[in-house]
Amino acid sequence: MAATVDPDRSTWDVIVLGGAAAGENAAQYASQFSGLSSVMVENSLLGGECSYWACMPSKALLRPVEVVDAAAHLPGLSARMEATEVLARRDRVINQLDDGSQISWALSTGIDVVRGYGRLAGERTVVVVHPDGSATTLTADHAVVIDTGSRPAVPDVPGLRAALPWTSRDVTTMREVPRRVLIQGGGVVACEAATWLRGLGASEVSIVYRDDRLLARQEPFAGTLVGQALLDSGVQVYPRRNLTLVKRADPRDTGHGRIHGGEVSVTLDDGTIMVADEVVVATGRIPNTEDIGLDTVGLHPGGYLRVDDHQCVQQMNGNWLYAIGDVCGRALLTHMGKYQARIAGEVIAARAQGSAELPSSAVGHVGLPQVVFTNPEVGSAGMTERQARDAGLDVEVVEYDLAALAGTYVMRADYRGLAKLVVDRTDDVVVGATFVGAGIAELVHSATTAIVGRVPVSTLWHVVPSYPTASEIWLRLLETLRSKRRRGGER
Repeated sequence: MAATVDPDRSTWDVIVLGGAAAGENAAQYASQFSGLSSVMVENSLLGGECSYWACMPSKALLRPVEVVDAAAHLPGLSARMEATEVLARRDRVINQLDDGSQISWALSTGIDVVRGYGRLAGERTVVVVHPDGSATTLTADHAVVIDTGSRPAVPDVPGLRAALPWTSRDVTTMREVPRRVLIQGGGVVACEAATWLRGLGASEVSIVYRDDRLLARQEPFAGTLVGQALLDSGVQVYPRRNLTLVKRADPRDTGHGRIHGGEVSVTLDDGTIMVADEVVVATGRIPNTEDIGLDTVGLHPGGYLRVDDHQCVQQMNGNWLYAIGDVCGRALLTHMGKYQARIAGEVIAARAQGSAELPSSAVGHVGLPQVVFTNPEVGSAGMTERQARDAGLDVEVVEYDLAALAGTYVMRADYRGLAKLVVDRTDDVVVGATFVGAGIAELVHSATTAIVGRVPVSTLWHVVPSYPTASEIWLRLLETLRSKRRRGGER
């Protein structure tokens, strides 16, 4: 058996199918904190997408861009970018795509690891095909947790797949910075990639997207401010456009992060023809559920796995199959997947001990924090105004210019940003918050606390922010809300 366990062992309390960040948490909470034995089955790198191809490398590329930009806006400071050094540091952040430290961590916490591709083979049973072609059958006494993640979606545009476009994995692990890049998509990956590509020296960066605005799932002003900043940096933005044809004369699969051949010609739906050295596809993700044996337990392969608030897969008997992270489709964010994993681990342990008191993941999903590490940053928690109104809430909103704070003025005299609270008037609690501006990422947790804790606005008034910091935005928002209410403002 290609594994870091006793080769004769085949039974554990919990089997985690997939060893990404969420899977690690599920195994940890079932094993280290609850006394159950657990094993992770992983065919690639333990730690998954976030550790090697998404969160960590992207932030390693974005941080230097942020620092250089900040220095450029402060008199007396200067900074320059050395792309090769930035890429080298990125490689250190992702441990040179080596998961040895992750394996060591798992073993040190009592979690076993089996290398190979795992598939369900009936109730509480997983068959693992190892790299050498051999196979092993594993059995779970209590639960199987699915954490097989997702992969980038590549649209069915004529010639696109044949042109071997980059996906998020390629652009976060690029070995060199392309001179001309066309990005398809207007979401988080597209905006962040455009930010670091331009910052690292790509001379021509274009974003082509079908929506009216960037970051369409955020408050409208978020996409507006990020789009303007991208334009100011030299990025070309093409809204309401689709790719209709892609041609590449000499496509070559040279591996992740390397240029995939000659120049690419892209035709848009308005007839515009664009030429680039690389096309980056950032149009969403697809759950990895087609080939994990779902049919052996009566489920349809493909698509997201519907779960309840205990992360237990619905339409299954026996409460033994759980799904966490991207495969359940509740929130494709690493921190939310890890939260789901913690809940799942606690639920499995509680059921194993015969407890009827089970934790619920519904509470944490109310907060739903997210940060887009563009320049400016976008931080949000809870619902947008549109989502709150669609949910039937009696909505009250308030906005405030982040540039009007003493703390942000100290950051940079030409600061640009905006903050917004969405308030449920009936219960007088914040149900949504959005911040756009430099250095606002750490504001998101305070918003998440207010939303999940359902802290009354009257209580938030007494939560005093430090001066001079960006957190003073809370006071200004609440002052504006109080003034609006005193005037009997329109809803």
